[in-house]
Amino acid sequence: MRLRNIPGADEVIRNCDWVIKEPADKKGKWNTVFGNENPIHIEVGMGKGQFITEMAKRNPQINYIGIERYTSVLLRAVQKREQLPTEEALPNLLYLCIDASELPEIFAKDEVAKIYLNFSDPWPKDRHARRRLPSKEFLARYDQILVPDGKVEFKTDNCGLFDFALEQREIAGWNLDGCTFDLHHDENMNEGNVMTEYEEKFSSMGNPIYKMIISR
Repeated sequence: MRLRNIPGADEVIRNCDWVIKEPADKKGKWNTVFGNENPIHIEVGMGKGQFITEMAKRNPQINYIGIERYTSVLLRAVQKREQLPTEEALPNLLYLCIDASELPEIFAKDEVAKIYLNFSDPWPKDRHARRRLPSKEFLARYDQILVPDGKVEFKTDNCGLFDFALEQREIAGWNLDGCTFDLHHDENMNEGNVMTEYEEKFSSMGNPIYKMIISR
């Protein structure tokens, strides 16, 4: 059974208070949703939520929004969060179940301070290149919602996808603020690094982790 087809996942996500419904109605109003003026960071393709949950724990002064397209994947993040002790309620963490292409319809200009892309689907076929999250098409979407000094942080173990991301960054005219081809052996880039589930798996197999930080 594929993870994205878990029976009952749609209903659980529909009834979960942590998952914002009709998110387009919140465009330009996300600080009101959180009830404060703290900066907003989003993770596009959050998977089972390990990364963004830990980030929210470490940084209560930042609001986080995890974005996941598939209800059965988002369900895993919700279930893991339900097991957290009461003192880790994480009021600074919400979720959206949307496709990443909808971002400009969900967030207003200058509403997001940082975007995380972690171990994104490589979409290996050339005809699907525009679907890759670090593509110039998606960079144009990020440009519409980021604050002027906003950043995109991208991690992957896929060398081909990383090379593609670096090329797309240059084509789109973004600045390369940081880059490493072996994150876990790069003292500066690895400082404060929070690992995803995939990152733990791939690094334990000896795979190097690639990371870039870009801005406009």
